[in-house]
Amino acid sequence: MDKKAGQQFHHHTNAKAEMKKSMESLALTESISLLQAKQAQELILLRDQFHHTYESLKPINLIRHTLKEASSSIEIKEGILNSAIGLTTGYFTKAILIGSSTNPVRKVLGTFLQFAVASVVSRNSEGIKSIGKVIIDKMFKNPVEVAQKFSENESEMIFNTKN
Repeated sequence: MDKKAGQQFHHHTNAKAEMKKSMESLALTESISLLQAKQAQELILLRDQFHHTYESLKPINLIRHTLKEASSSIEIKEGILNSAIGLTTGYFTKAILIGSSTNPVRKVLGTFLQFAVASVVSRNSEGIKSIGKVIIDKMFKNPVEVAQKFSENESEMIFNTKN
């Protein structure tokens, strides 16, 4: 009986060890499955991020993004408007004063005059815009309102040039 009890104890211990190994193996298999699922999910995210980065670094998208940012900036819009006003004024000044001359010296002087006028106008475009607004208001509004507005703008321009 001692021998039989020893065999049962040994059999019971082996069964317990095998059960423990089986549980550990099951837990390990489950952990591996979870890690594989996590890896697959991270691979999908990595591919998406790679695609997004690739698309954003295409030259056309870089240009589009830059233009979108530039068009939303008020300072850039004002700078472009001021430059456009200056260039247009310079062009018309050259066209009026020089005309369609074939004299090369006159053409060169006309080009210098065009750029000089464009530069002055673009630097002082705010004052020119306010004077233009007063003139337009004068054409379409009551003369008393226009005179009052012109004197306000004139005093602002005087005070702003002193500072």
